[in-house]
Amino acid sequence: MMKIFQQALQIRGRSRGYHLITRELVQALPQLNEISVGMCQIFIQHTSASLTINENADPTVRADFEMFFDKTVPENDPEYLHDDEGPDDMPAHLKTALLDTSLLIPISNGQLALGTWQGIYLCEHRNHGGSRNIVVTIWGN
Repeated sequence: MMKIFQQALQIRGRSRGYHLITRELVQALPQLNEISVGMCQIFIQHTSASLTINENADPTVRADFEMFFDKTVPENDPEYLHDDEGPDDMPAHLKTALLDTSLLIPISNGQLALGTWQGIYLCEHRNHGGSRNIVVTIWGN
């Protein structure tokens, strides 16, 4: 019998960077245990923060993400028109567009079917982004 769960989560504010939130999400979703085969969709309701899946063990990967995106999408570009909230405003929107606001992850035997070295990142692109709202939808048998 198909089960569907949806839960809104508020993730505490973090500094700018790439933060592993896998454990935090799983702890907030006890409904995962009820799904043997299914899907989990995670959506962040913001335009200046994003989600991605990547290396979960070596923290230098997250530092390299920050370096790459800061070089690729620099702050203080005089050609940006949108800078209402400061020099990190438009770059944050562009970084979000390059990554994503939604992830779709299989569920197997009550667990997210992530690979051994995969983790879910909250990518905070603002210097002071504040708490972030995430909607998680789980469905399956």
